[in-house]
Amino acid sequence: MLNSKFLSFFVSALSLLVPLTTLAQKKPRIAMVTHGQAADSFWMIVQNGATTAAAQTNSDVEYRSPEKFDLPAMARLIDDAVASKPDGLIVSIPDVAVLGRSIRAAVAAKIPVISINSGLKVSVQLGCLMHIGQEDGAAGKKAGERMKALGVKNAVILNQESGNLALEERINGFREGFEGPFHHVQVLPVTMDFKDCQKTVANYIETYSSVDGMVALGPIAAEPALQALAQEGKVGKIKLCVFDISPAIVEALGKRQIEFAIDQQQWLQGYLPVIFLANYVEHGSILQNDLILTGPSFVTPENAQKVVNLLSIGFH
Repeated sequence: MLNSKFLSFFVSALSLLVPLTTLAQKKPRIAMVTHGQAADSFWMIVQNGATTAAAQTNSDVEYRSPEKFDLPAMARLIDDAVASKPDGLIVSIPDVAVLGRSIRAAVAAKIPVISINSGLKVSVQLGCLMHIGQEDGAAGKKAGERMKALGVKNAVILNQESGNLALEERINGFREGFEGPFHHVQVLPVTMDFKDCQKTVANYIETYSSVDGMVALGPIAAEPALQALAQEGKVGKIKLCVFDISPAIVEALGKRQIEFAIDQQQWLQGYLPVIFLANYVEHGSILQNDLILTGPSFVTPENAQKVVNLLSIGFH
């Protein structure tokens, strides 16, 4: 496991490897298949991290994802990527039961695989070289403890991807950190459609007047939820927190419309695996850490401005 305090130094050190890759006659070709749509603000930052690393390592990176959260479709995309015989494969693993066979097939085909974002507990078992992401259960517990400390008694969790095991870990972790005799949690399934999510949240607020805390499991749910809170005159009265960040989330933090965000530094989740795989393909060497933690860290109204520069990199 790579300690976070060494991460900045480590990334800088990696840049020393970049000139070596430009000597290669053939560009490394790396496939990236995730469960997140490229149009999602979270995954745009992941993809842009990969694009930056591709330019620095003179690699070709192809990003693939299903049009919506569809795990069988994602498995087919992994199979197609494996059939194209890339030099390396990057995958997220939101559900090993659906995706495990396809990932094992990549490993069996001697394609080096790195998992990112989700799949920490099964990555090594599937034969991946390493996992890059955060421990979602631990992140959820810290979020629950923090929400409880804010005085929230009745919280609702907005789940935009039912069936995503990483999000289930966040929910379970939040329950562990928050629930008690006087602290209660409900889970509200929502869709990724902005207007539909906004309507669902607004209806919930109107129906359950006791709710005083709201947890969005991603910006794609938090942004319409914030609009629903504004519509109902509940901004600040119902305390909102969110996992992961986007430009809109950082702006809302600056306005104190959101209490805190849990950041897993998704730009690094796109950037680091490309750097590692390109170096592995070219030189046969790779870190011997099977887990690199990129989060969690808390973004609050007090430190939100510090992440603006990173977001500008993510959306260059």
